[in-house]
Amino acid sequence: MHQRVAIVYNEPQPSRYDHAHEEKAVLGVLDAAKAVEKALCEPGHEVSMLPLAPPFEEAMKKLAALDVDVVFNLFEGFCGEPETEVLVPEALTELGIKYTGCRPPILRFALDKAGVKTILKEAGIATPDYQVLNPNNLHNFRLDFPCIVKPRAEDASHGITADSLVMEFFSLEKQVRSITESYKSGALVEHFIGGREFNATVMGNSQCVVLPVSEIVYSLAPEVPRILTFAAKWEPESPYFKGTRVICPAKVSAAELEYISGTALTAFKLLVGRGYARMDMRMDEAGKLNIIEINPNPDISPGTGAARQSRAAGLSYAEFIVKIIDLALEKDKDDVENPPHVPQRQGGAAADIKKYARI
Repeated sequence: MHQRVAIVYNEPQPSRYDHAHEEKAVLGVLDAAKAVEKALCEPGHEVSMLPLAPPFEEAMKKLAALDVDVVFNLFEGFCGEPETEVLVPEALTELGIKYTGCRPPILRFALDKAGVKTILKEAGIATPDYQVLNPNNLHNFRLDFPCIVKPRAEDASHGITADSLVMEFFSLEKQVRSITESYKSGALVEHFIGGREFNATVMGNSQCVVLPVSEIVYSLAPEVPRILTFAAKWEPESPYFKGTRVICPAKVSAAELEYISGTALTAFKLLVGRGYARMDMRMDEAGKLNIIEINPNPDISPGTGAARQSRAAGLSYAEFIVKIIDLALEKDKDDVENPPHVPQRQGGAAADIKKYARI
């Protein structure tokens, strides 16, 4: 059945990322929007494009004027303000317009990487030990080195460089100060684990599917940290980009595949519930799989992990995009019987999660 679809995305604007030479990630949404438009036109859907720019009041007027069956939500927040990602799905919910992807409470909560890790730990899902630090509380540092320092509330590997991996306190202090000054969300410091690195995309509502797992494989100089930096994703001429490749499907045993896919599915049902999300995972020295990050509404451009995994599952790009539309239009009675719940970090969070998670 042909649908009237509006592709809503953030219009690239000048932001703090321009000063950090990270504007390439900001412009990536244009590639996704064009690819999704082509994919939806292919089976005959009626497609319109709606780029949004601040102020949000004007953007809200544009959303309210829509006359469509569904919105394909590619909005990542206004440039340099990742916390505004939630504004579009919140507005569409109020307007009664169906939209693709994850619900507002999930998007809001997932942006707090420290909060997500707290809930994972309370639910018994492994994630590296961590602290939220700034130049004023560094004296409370208690983790074992090596550590990785990253922005607390950014995506697309913003702020991740070779300097992010620190081996001693002086480097830690320097990197925490740099991240705190550059990103208003502050610095998340994690104990670094350096085993095999995987990611998997999970899609679904009441019924979920895990797409084929990818492995990140590094072929870097011995002194270069094995981490997925901004350069590895966005700068083709950099050593990191050239020395980082993705294998999909990952070369793992049947038991390993079950372990990785099961971990991704459990985390999805625990913290996301419906839509689509990518789970980033890494093994520690003992082979235990840790959730590094949860990414609701990840980048779905043709060259990215989710699209790559859908191809490995036998879907064309157009079929993958239409599947996302179908999930948005799917009537999910479980949403009425068990409304979405985002845990608060104060007391009893793990018990609340287990009550509402559909595992």
